[in-house]
Amino acid sequence: MHSDTSSSQPLAHSPIWQALQAQAAKFKQASLKGLFAADPQRAERFSLELPEFLLDFSKNLLDQEVFVNLLRLAEEAELPRWCADFFAGKPINATEGRAVLHPALRGGLKTDVEIDGVSVTAQVEAELERLKKFVVLLHNGALTGYRGKRFTDVVNLGVGGSHLGPQTTIEALRAHRKGDVAVHFVSNVDGAQLTDVLAGLDADSTLFIVSSKTFTTSETMTNARSALAWLQQAMPEVDGEALLQQHFAAVTSSPDKAQQFGVLPERTFRFWDWVGGRFSLWSSIGLPIAIACGFENFRALLDGAASMDKHFREAPLEANAPVIMALLSVWYCTFMGYPAHAVLPYEQALHMLPSYLQQADMESNGKSTTRAGVAVDYPTGPLIWGQTGINGQHAFYQYLHQSPEVVPADFIGSVAPGHDLDGHHEILLANMFAQSQALMNGVDAESVASELAAKGLSQEEIKRLTPFKVHRGGKPSNTILLKELDPRSLGALIALYEHKIFAQGVILQIYSFDQWGVELGKGLANKLEPKLAAGDLSDEDSSTTQLIEYYRRKKNGAVTPTELPEVAVAELAGEQA
Repeated sequence: MHSDTSSSQPLAHSPIWQALQAQAAKFKQASLKGLFAADPQRAERFSLELPEFLLDFSKNLLDQEVFVNLLRLAEEAELPRWCADFFAGKPINATEGRAVLHPALRGGLKTDVEIDGVSVTAQVEAELERLKKFVVLLHNGALTGYRGKRFTDVVNLGVGGSHLGPQTTIEALRAHRKGDVAVHFVSNVDGAQLTDVLAGLDADSTLFIVSSKTFTTSETMTNARSALAWLQQAMPEVDGEALLQQHFAAVTSSPDKAQQFGVLPERTFRFWDWVGGRFSLWSSIGLPIAIACGFENFRALLDGAASMDKHFREAPLEANAPVIMALLSVWYCTFMGYPAHAVLPYEQALHMLPSYLQQADMESNGKSTTRAGVAVDYPTGPLIWGQTGINGQHAFYQYLHQSPEVVPADFIGSVAPGHDLDGHHEILLANMFAQSQALMNGVDAESVASELAAKGLSQEEIKRLTPFKVHRGGKPSNTILLKELDPRSLGALIALYEHKIFAQGVILQIYSFDQWGVELGKGLANKLEPKLAAGDLSDEDSSTTQLIEYYRRKKNGAVTPTELPEVAVAELAGEQA
């Protein structure tokens, strides 16, 4: 078990924590415009250029003194030690007694690690080779359905990390797709999604990938059984076992369960319990990525992430992009009390990135207990939300600009467009740069009055309208400008956020890699599911009982006065009279 030598010394009681609290109170009133005016080199001072992108964090509410104190906070939290333990394969997921080694999936370890006496690197490379062979056979048409048709469509059945990572990546790499096999995703147990996806497919040429770490996830396995039923309806002469062998593949850390379900061993791809679901796209869970984009592009994605692993391991804290982003998140959420953070990609291909990062961040750091097992008395992570930039401008940017709430934001774009249409990309980038500038500077009353006067408005009208057009400014943001959105840069970008999340958790003295909150809901759902049909509800709360009883009545089409609440019975009696 990983020992936490710092757990007896709560960081929130340290002098550096108190100093940052005092500075936060001061910087809530600070002028970003004024900070730039006072330091002509500010943009250069607070920026990092990495091989794949420029990170400009100069539009943040901090100065050099705050920045130094934040770095001291990371040092006092022993972030370098935790980082070393992370890459060494120590069980830093202490509540589950597991290592956390998703960097190993992309060659991001400095030295190989053995788990239970077996080389992690050797296992990963062997599985990647199996993946590559499968993708080549699929693209070449060597893999066929039961009746001999080559597979033209692949449907990935998974939820959470088994779906969001691969789908986000495929959407992001739309300009880098290879082959003619279409990849579809079904994650919701709501049968409408599976029905919609299957409606346009030919059963003879459809392959299903069941992606589930445990191979027991209720939603995924329900969808898998329904997919099999769909195949059986289309091919009634074929038994289920044959269809499972011919039309199914599996990705799981429980290969024995996949084979019990009926998937062939040669079509069962493995990942390991030291890979968290939300960090698993680099593993065999990424099989849909390799199918949609080609194995070489999948490998380039891994290489880009490995380059970020190296940067995170080796760069000093003051020049370490994930560490800086983590410290800024802690600064705003924990010290300044800003509870939300917006992710605003100005790239249509990155339209799923806010959802992906929402899961990665909030499923990791949405915790209320320190590593010492005591309740925290400070926020441990922001609400992550967002949307593609231009659409967001016409949806919620009004709130970002003029609401009294402050929402720090990440603007993400690229120098090179993913298309060849003239003029579009310049408009897109101009909007991205302008929005971060507007959030920073705002518009004061004097400027508004001058603008209105120039339009010929009377002094009375100017006085009336000015309060509505003032923007307070001082709204902080980061800008990440990729050289281009390709497999390598996307890998680096996603790994940047992964390591930011880990570093933030270390600084806040919480465990980022368990997810007991998710498990609680799953357990309750399993208990309630049979009660929807029948059963005693006396041990349920009155609200849950009422909801289930209403469901039963409406589903069965019968409503009796004895089952209705007393008020409804009285109303019914009045209507009958």
